[in-house]
Amino acid sequence: MSNNPIGIFDSGIGGTSIFKEIHSLLPNENCIYLADSKNAPYGNKSKDEILQLSIKNTELLLKHNCKLVVVACNTATTNAISYLRGNYDIPFIGIEPAIKPAALNTKNNVVGILATKGTLSSKLFHKTADLYASGIKVVEQVGEGIVPLIENGQLESENMEALLRTYIEPMVEANIDYLVLGCTHYPYLIPTLKRMLPKNVTIIDSGLAVAKQTAAVLDSNGLLNDNLNSPSIKFYSNGDLSVIKSILKAKFVIEFLDF
Repeated sequence: MSNNPIGIFDSGIGGTSIFKEIHSLLPNENCIYLADSKNAPYGNKSKDEILQLSIKNTELLLKHNCKLVVVACNTATTNAISYLRGNYDIPFIGIEPAIKPAALNTKNNVVGILATKGTLSSKLFHKTADLYASGIKVVEQVGEGIVPLIENGQLESENMEALLRTYIEPMVEANIDYLVLGCTHYPYLIPTLKRMLPKNVTIIDSGLAVAKQTAAVLDSNGLLNDNLNSPSIKFYSNGDLSVIKSILKAKFVIEFLDF
């Protein structure tokens, strides 16, 4: 089973930012990635809709004999991972905003978080924020409209820049020194965000931490791939393939799949 693939799913192409971290840390691992772009974004859907989509994605990855599933979506993690862990007998790795390191390291005691509505309204997010950021001012911003622009190939568009400015400028005025990215699509915005933010603001996301947790869980379960041949990496999307191809910029197998 150790040679079976890691499964990764997201509400579109955003979770490829997580895949890149995992592939960099675990280059021998076989991977299957599902981009559920047809149903993106998950952030404005009901908890039940998010749960049903997460189950659908998990079932498809299990049909491909995945040994572990990374829920590479903050919204799906906060709304569905407890159910998935309770109903399937493989390990699940979730994503949640990196509010802890931001709260522990801020010097201004003001941090910003840009995330989806589904993440910011979740019990898991509030539990984490209450635990680590009780004495910190947290400037929350729902990133309404960001994911659709990315999914439509407008990552570096004027529309994206204008939208981001409306979200970021109030955070800068509040004197944040950390900006937490609470959606796996958002790391692709970092070059644009750096142009907008003062030099003292640190941008933080969960990608590397998720990759390290994936490696640790595989190791503790005896599931690290012991085959040193070139890994099998496959991407399946039910949306426009040109967008995921432009994001990946690498020669992976990328196929359309209606799921």
